[in-house]
Amino acid sequence: MCRLTFGLLALLRTFLLALPLAFPPSVRAAVRVGAERTEEYIPLAQHKKTGLVANHTSLVSGVHLLDTLRVRGVDVLRVYAPEHGFRGTMEAGENVASHVDKKSGVAITSIYGASKKPSREQLSGVQLMIFDIQDVGARFYTYLSTLHYVMEACAENGIPLIVLDRPNPNGQYVDGPVLEPKYRSFIGMHPIPIVHGMTLGELALMINGEAWLKNKVQCRLTVVTCEGYRRTEEYPLPVRPSPNLPNMRSVYLYPSLCLFEGTTMSVGRGTDFPFQVFGHPGWRGKQFSFRPRSIKGVATNPPHEKRTCYGVDLREIAADSLPGKRRIALEYLLEAYRGLAGREKFFTGFFPKLAGNNLLQKQVEQGMSAAQIRASWQPDLEKFRQRRAKYLLYEDF
Repeated sequence: MCRLTFGLLALLRTFLLALPLAFPPSVRAAVRVGAERTEEYIPLAQHKKTGLVANHTSLVSGVHLLDTLRVRGVDVLRVYAPEHGFRGTMEAGENVASHVDKKSGVAITSIYGASKKPSREQLSGVQLMIFDIQDVGARFYTYLSTLHYVMEACAENGIPLIVLDRPNPNGQYVDGPVLEPKYRSFIGMHPIPIVHGMTLGELALMINGEAWLKNKVQCRLTVVTCEGYRRTEEYPLPVRPSPNLPNMRSVYLYPSLCLFEGTTMSVGRGTDFPFQVFGHPGWRGKQFSFRPRSIKGVATNPPHEKRTCYGVDLREIAADSLPGKRRIALEYLLEAYRGLAGREKFFTGFFPKLAGNNLLQKQVEQGMSAAQIRASWQPDLEKFRQRRAKYLLYEDF
């Protein structure tokens, strides 16, 4: 074997060893996501001016979907960017501005700014829309809301929509309170639980089927399914879905810890381990501490910036033993509420939007146990499971 071949093998070995253990290539190779099934959707896009809803997660075997479409002769007229922007470099809640992408030269239209729904003018000339974004399976993760508004805009303007489906990394369970219509917002638009156990493709079918779009309009929808995806098996993500979910531990903990964003607690925004810890400057008696700092593009002015927070480090728990991996870990919320002084200021006005009701806060304040709170969810969860079953594209757990 020549020296060059040995060198290439050595480089390949170094690259493989450098991959995060959370993202083993053998696991990823077992699933073929919708975007990789180009034979199913490229023919539908040929000779059509195409709009693309995408971000940094929209990869086809490591190549961005935008590049994949253009190489295959698809005329991509415009890209629509959700929260965190087209390249995924903007922090949570930061307005995304319309611009021209420097790398591709394609016009990027923001749908996370003054308006979160593409207007008729922004859709001008588009004959087909393709949506491809990796979700994490929590109701308050905004890519689902973006999908809703894209479906609505497409339905109102007679534009067919293709959703390229991707696995749900938290798709192994259903849990949490079902959202009440009164608390509908961009972080919760549908009467579904916090953890719904569905892919975005399945949810798109549900949105259409349950007539949840404005004026009950129907979107001309095609879902390109994943091959080899099993809801009961883990699906490690190849890239971080947003700036503050850097690894699978944070993805698994997100449905549980995001509830803290409606409290005075920090979930580690402004650290190297967001959504893997929680704490507060006034939580005495805790040995673990962290100090949030401002990180451009990740966490500018994070809660309790430059203050030492005392709390709980969930990085020490083995991934398979995480309480939040198969259910919402209410224990975290209850521990913090009961252990922190000044309980009357613990919750903020944002909490009911995250919970989807005002009952969860009252249950915590009344001293109910995790088991009691969880039991109160079950009647609504059972109704949701029955409704959900009609739209599943993959075998259920």
